[in-house]
Amino acid sequence: MISPLWPALLPPDQQGLDELCAVSAEGVRVRFADGRELLCGTSGLWNTNLGYGNPAVTAAAAQALARASYLNVFRYENDYARRAAAALIDLCGPGHYARVVFSTSGGAANDLVMKLARHYHALRGADRRKLVVGLKGGYHGMTFGGFALSGEDFGQRLYGVDQRLIRHVTPNAADELSRLMERQGAQVAAVVVEPVLGNGAVPLTGEYVAELLRLRREHGFLLVADEVATGFGRTGSFFASQDWPEPPDLLIASKGLTNGTGAAAVVVASGEVASAFAAAGAVLAHAETQAGTPVTCAAILATIAEARRLDAVALGRRLSDLLDEELARLAAEHPMVAGTSGAGCFRAIRLRAPGGAELPQAEVPAVVAAVRRAGAIVHPGVNGVQLVPALTYTAADLRELLACLRAGLAAYSAREVPA
Repeated sequence: MISPLWPALLPPDQQGLDELCAVSAEGVRVRFADGRELLCGTSGLWNTNLGYGNPAVTAAAAQALARASYLNVFRYENDYARRAAAALIDLCGPGHYARVVFSTSGGAANDLVMKLARHYHALRGADRRKLVVGLKGGYHGMTFGGFALSGEDFGQRLYGVDQRLIRHVTPNAADELSRLMERQGAQVAAVVVEPVLGNGAVPLTGEYVAELLRLRREHGFLLVADEVATGFGRTGSFFASQDWPEPPDLLIASKGLTNGTGAAAVVVASGEVASAFAAAGAVLAHAETQAGTPVTCAAILATIAEARRLDAVALGRRLSDLLDEELARLAAEHPMVAGTSGAGCFRAIRLRAPGGAELPQAEVPAVVAAVRRAGAIVHPGVNGVQLVPALTYTAADLRELLACLRAGLAAYSAREVPA
């Protein structure tokens, strides 16, 4: 019998299993329909940075639902959206950023960014600037625009995704980007990068960021930081791009924006970009029914306040230091571990198969399942797994996560699954 629920990216033979059906979550634990409670090592989908069920965020969302129900930003404004936009500008940097456009997901926000960049250049008389450049292996969602920009094969040709105005270059390969700009720089509207690539947890190097900034000055494209995954303290600052020598023109935030409680995303625009629209009296052709609603904006305001109250960025840095120690020990001791990468509380572990070769990608789900049965949730990665713990993890939580990972790897190696 086919289950009524059609879940995302889950193979048909795993759909309908109680061990994969979550029923509740609190703190850093998730309970499933089979009765088990597991330690979450993924912060949901990298978004519950402050842990599940934060009382302040919950209360703010409930109050907004009771007081305002639904208000929109579609040919209107609402007070919640005004206050959330102001708080985000203050958080991102009021000396550089000026305006916030609300969206509902990272993918939709990437669609919005491409429209915004092309419209901006058209306002400046550069109608030829239509190309958008992304990174190979980058992930920007699965709406048609974000799907086109994602630099990995997810079946774009099968679904008829138009990628004619998209170019992809290798991350951290400055020469390759420079050659593209020499050929087509006058046609490039924007370069969109994740400060740490979600697929593989690959940080952009300082040298590469410096070259991006130099090329922006030379060729005039907009630089976009897709911080859907890296925002809200995930990599050691509120936003990873705040550590760049110069800020991006556009910044995308989503996952941690509401601590995972709402379908929300934002594009934060620099003063220069915003001024071009204001000076021309131009209306940006983008709108989403659920963007900027009271409940999501109340959650954004509460999440920012809670992150400051908890000093979540400092918590994340301390947890990152512990991760450095634990992962170094794991790499030194465990024969399956080929290496680690990432930054802050956003890490990837590349694995070897028991025979010593690189773990085949087809085997990754079996490793994830073995770790889950050992007591923890980890995320599949490139030839391995990813650890994305909440910033509120304790040292004991982290030790438990690594113990579950070791037990899962041992079970996978022995082709046994712990009870």
